[in-house]
Amino acid sequence: MHKNFKWTGWVVAAVALTGCASINFDDAVNSTNTQAGEFTSGKLTLSRTREQQLSREKLAQELLAQPLSADGSVQLALANSPAVQTLLAQSWADMAAANQGGRIANPMFTFERMTFKDELEIGRLLSFGLLDVLTLPKRYSIAKGQVAQAQVQLTANVVDQVTQVRQAWVRAVAAGQMLEYAQKIQLSAQASAELARRMQLVGNFNKLQRARQQVFYADSTAQLAAAAHARTATREELIRQLGLTDVQAQSLQLPDRLPDLPSQYRTSTSVSDAAAQQRLDVQLARGQLDMMGKSQGLNLLTSLVDVEVGIRHDTVFDNADGSKANRSGYEIGIRLPLFDWGNAKRDTLSAQTLAAANRYESTVRNAASQLRESYSAYRTAYDVARHYRDEIVPLRSAMAEENTLRYNGMLIGVFELLADTRDQINSVMSAINTYQQFWLADAALSASMIGKPTATAMMASTGSAADSAGH
Repeated sequence: MHKNFKWTGWVVAAVALTGCASINFDDAVNSTNTQAGEFTSGKLTLSRTREQQLSREKLAQELLAQPLSADGSVQLALANSPAVQTLLAQSWADMAAANQGGRIANPMFTFERMTFKDELEIGRLLSFGLLDVLTLPKRYSIAKGQVAQAQVQLTANVVDQVTQVRQAWVRAVAAGQMLEYAQKIQLSAQASAELARRMQLVGNFNKLQRARQQVFYADSTAQLAAAAHARTATREELIRQLGLTDVQAQSLQLPDRLPDLPSQYRTSTSVSDAAAQQRLDVQLARGQLDMMGKSQGLNLLTSLVDVEVGIRHDTVFDNADGSKANRSGYEIGIRLPLFDWGNAKRDTLSAQTLAAANRYESTVRNAASQLRESYSAYRTAYDVARHYRDEIVPLRSAMAEENTLRYNGMLIGVFELLADTRDQINSVMSAINTYQQFWLADAALSASMIGKPTATAMMASTGSAADSAGH
């Protein structure tokens, strides 16, 4: 009786511990909304019912009924994108799979029926893994750690998804602006080319002078075609990020221009302080190291031995005299480590633990460097955009006004005036590009602060715009 009570206590404890290891995915989503509130604004949800889906569709219609802002694009992606819902559902599956490791395996019931002459023997065996029960607290702790890792990974994936949406919105709006000014340049060049043709016909222009104006027109036409494709490509990228249907895509409206620069840039101190509290990549690396440490002792034991315990109850019927006898007992099965002593498994575990320790150290060392690089890109983009806004564009505007006065005073000709107009428009396009680079860098910095670094090709893009302005 004492033994039965002891085994019953083990089973009850195991069942109780296993029953506690359940997943509430709504809590996981709420945790992501809290930790990454700057990215989700608390609007991240997993739709499971038809009512929830209809609510999401209604919100998408409301957002698409007006020009879509940057924040609106994020809200639309969270509500409408199947990719976001896939991400959430997969995270739920990952958490459930991790949680499964903290449960005890179901017992095995075996029924036997054997006959020998006048005897009938019925055997019943209920068996379970003894090590499964003994190691359950350790495995439960590891499973909790894996679920926590999946939670952090969910937040990191959501941050990455939202950052891609923000940057796609910036590119699409900037491409629309660039197309507008490319059209203005092309119209100016077309007017110059037509005027040059007429002047050559009356003998006031030679062939070289006309060819110079014609090549401006040809270049501007090629740039207009490239700008038109860039607008289409960036718009389609945004449509994919938002998960829009063909009907929804036709309703998509974007603002005419990018937002103005903020009056004040983020300071390096505020960025560092915020990042120190949030870095998801460091949390992931630390969690992996902790789990490997917990798994070390568990895998050391299971690599050496495996024990199965069974409770047997047999009944023997003697048909000759009609008697019946019951027999009870227990069985213990031990896997003998004769051929495999678990050396390879232990070596694998040791190597994985060492790799996790070095991965954590590498992540910690890289985190500060990545943040400094991201902040440098952000600050440089801000300073360059502000320089264009406060210096270059106003100077170009003043030059245009002065040249208009000179043209009205017949001090310069129409070609000089048109060339100056093209230069001014090119300066505005370069300014638009600097604004685009700033908002891309701003989104990347926000991601880097929470620990999902996103690279930006700021200097390359700025140089490309400058080259274009030089034509």
